[in-house]
Order: sequence, then structure tokens, then C-alpha cells
Amino acid sequence: MEKLKGAIAVFVGASSFGVLSTFVKQAYAQDYYTLGQVTGVQVIFGMIILWMVYWLIQLLNPTANQSYTKKSNKWKILISGISTGLVSIIYYKCVQLVPASLAIVLLMQYIWIGTLIEFIVFKNKPSSRQLIGIVIVLIGTLLATDLIEQGIDKLNWTGIAYGLLAATAYASFLIVNGRIGNDYPPIQKSALMVTGSCIMICCIFPPTFLISGVLGNSIWHFGFILSLFGTVIPPLLFAYGIPKIGYSLSGILSSAELPVAICMSYFILREVVNPIQWTGVLLILATVVWLNTKSQETSL
Repeated sequence: MEKLKGAIAVFVGASSFGVLSTFVKQAYAQDYYTLGQVTGVQVIFGMIILWMVYWLIQLLNPTANQSYTKKSNKWKILISGISTGLVSIIYYKCVQLVPASLAIVLLMQYIWIGTLIEFIVFKNKPSSRQLIGIVIVLIGTLLATDLIEQGIDKLNWTGIAYGLLAATAYASFLIVNGRIGNDYPPIQKSALMVTGSCIMICCIFPPTFLISGVLGNSIWHFGFILSLFGTVIPPLLFAYGIPKIGYSLSGILSSAELPVAICMSYFILREVVNPIQWTGVLLILATVVWLNTKSQETSL
């Protein structure tokens, strides 16, 4: 039952993450909101909400977290939050340069990038099944990006580079989240990670919008939505779910963000997604399921 709860948590967290690109696009459409303002307001709002929820739980039920040993160094959790902040900065820059439907496809490259990181850092050699899956994912990516139809010259290679960097940061986030701070309550772990992310983002983009009057515009509205679906829900549910089900099953469930983001961009932003692109998306999803079928059966 605990593993099933963990699986549901990761699935909902990934689905929440899938709506972000649409709202980021809408924020940029206001013309006067910058990357620093969008990422800054999201992480600040998210940090405040998470710590408020944590202290509210402590106030209402002081014994709720007594079962956790809390042996990990808090500084390690704070530093690990850098991966969360990097995902926001790089991914939102990618969304600024390419269609939201393409940005999420690029982010999904974490599937094979995560395998590569596991091999380089933890010496986990990929199986032949994983190598075949990586090739299929890359084929699906070529279809989903509509490279065959558009041609190489029409692609925004800067945006693609940011997308791949975002995928690397996201893969790192998933791996780190599953290995650090699991002896802390999920809400406290998430709050610490987001605090680390907030410190990092504010160092890169000083939050001058707090005193410039920008918050008086609709950016506070976008900030609340982005913090809820990007900073509060996913890290909290991932912190709860990933340690219970492991990285492999988390990978398959995290792919839920792909169809959610594509559907949001298609129905809300009215972006064109042709049949070839849909084929590529379905191929990527099918590959993720195939890659993790055995892990899913043994985990649940």
C-alpha cells in the first residue's frame, strides 16, 4: 500500500509539473515579465507556502514527525535544491525560445540523460534493454520535434540546447531527490530544497520586482499558480513518493508530464501539433513504459 501511495504521489506531481510551460508562455505573453521575475516569484511564493504548511502541521500535530531520525545534514538538502532551481531557470528559458510542446519533449530527454548520469556517477551500467529504449526515445524525439517536416535550418538550436540542459538538471533532481534527506519529513525536505533553490535563483536574479511595483500587476497571479504546480506540489509529492518506489518506477510515472503539457499547449495555447509529432510523443511514452515494465511489476 505504501508503494502504491508513492506511485500515485509521483504521478500527480509529474502531472502538475506538466502544466507549467503553458502558464509560463502566458506570463511571457504579457511582454514585460522577464525570466528572472517569473522564476523568482515562483520560488519565493513556493518557499513561503511550504514553510507555512510545515509549521502549521507542527502546530496542529507536534508529534507528527517524531518517527523521522533526521540524521542528514540540512546543508546537503539545501544545496541539493540547486538542481530544482536550475530546472526552473533553464526550462523557462527554453520555453521562452521554443513552443511549449517542443520544450516538454526536450525536457523528456531526462530519460536517457538520467541513465547516463547513473552510469558515470554511480557506475550503474545500462542494460541492452535500456540502450534500445534510448535509441527509440531519440527516434521519437525526432518525430515529436517535427525535424523531418521542418528541416534542421528552421529549428531554434539555442532553445534546443536549453531544453537539453533542463533535461540534465531534471534528471539530476530526480536522482538527488531519491538519495538525499529521506530521513526528514517530505514537507520539511521540500521546504529545505526549495529554500536552497530560492537562495540560488535570487543570487542570479536579484528579486527587485518585490519593490519595483511589478507585483501589483498580474505577475502575483502567475507566481501563485507556478509556485503551486511547480514548486510546492511536485517536490512535496516527489519527496514522499520517490524514496518509496525508486528511480526506475519514478521515471515511468514522471512521464505523465509529457501528455499533460502537450494537451495544455494544444488546447490552451493553440499550438499546432501535427500527427507526426503525436506519433513521436506516443513513441516516447510507450518506450518509457517498456523500459520500466519489470521494475514496475517488482515494485508494486
